[in-house]
Amino acid sequence: MSTIQTPFGFASTAAEVAAGVDLSGRRAVVTGASSGLGVETVRALAATGAEITLAVRDLAAGERTAKEVTAATGNEALHVAQLDLADPASVTAFVAAWQGPLHLLVANAGVMACPEQYTPQGWEMQFATNHLGHFALATGLRPALAADGSARVVVLSSSGHQLSPVIFDDPNFAFRRYDPWLAYGQSKTANVLFAVGATRRWAAEGITANALMPGAIYTNLQRHTGGGGSGTVPPELIKSVAQGAATSVLLAVSPLLAGVGGRYFADCNEAEVLDRRGDRLQGVARYALDTANADRLWDLSEELLAAAR
Repeated sequence: MSTIQTPFGFASTAAEVAAGVDLSGRRAVVTGASSGLGVETVRALAATGAEITLAVRDLAAGERTAKEVTAATGNEALHVAQLDLADPASVTAFVAAWQGPLHLLVANAGVMACPEQYTPQGWEMQFATNHLGHFALATGLRPALAADGSARVVVLSSSGHQLSPVIFDDPNFAFRRYDPWLAYGQSKTANVLFAVGATRRWAAEGITANALMPGAIYTNLQRHTGGGGSGTVPPELIKSVAQGAATSVLLAVSPLLAGVGGRYFADCNEAEVLDRRGDRLQGVARYALDTANADRLWDLSEELLAAAR
């Protein structure tokens, strides 16, 4: 299996990656589309002519984003819909309201290193929002994705996945002392494993999923960390929001990714697989691509969601 390399890199922007791509007549959903990377992702996709649903918690913020993007791109086929990924009922309602095929699902929304918090179901908030909500959304929209025939799922992970594998015996910190960064790392590993698992199960239906590290970007995601991450990032490694959205958009629209799934990208290229955490942001831990881990997470996720019904 050859490694995917592209003409793009660290400094590429979402607009550059999407240039020349025509998605007229195709439909996309972007979660967390009203701030940060989500806005830039919507802007780049709108320029391709795609019809986009902005799935957001704050409808007013979503409407402002939609109007701004329409004014900038001329694309009026933007819709705003309510979605709270930490609330299974909200995800169920979003799925129930969807009609017709879906070409692209960008699982962009997320929380980082938040204080200890649990959903009414007892799920740790980062695992619930970053993974379980997107898992429920994607599996619920599977028929719509399959109807497209060549659908893509793009999952935003992070180099933070190297902080922790999924702890299957205690994913919700029922026994472990809560640590916001370990919880974040676990949820980001789950994002990669979901892309692996979804591709294994759905590729025959024309659905592929890939995960990515957007880079170090200062957005609202860092609201619980004082504006930074778990460590000091050198200034030369900080990206603009437009650069940070580039890898997401690449996985969403590039012809180079047609039929490709179950992989992890950084700086617009497939990342090196690591057996030990280093100082670099680009690599992916081998445990995050492990198919046995992906299957175990899939089973766990289905069990947790079934128990919440």
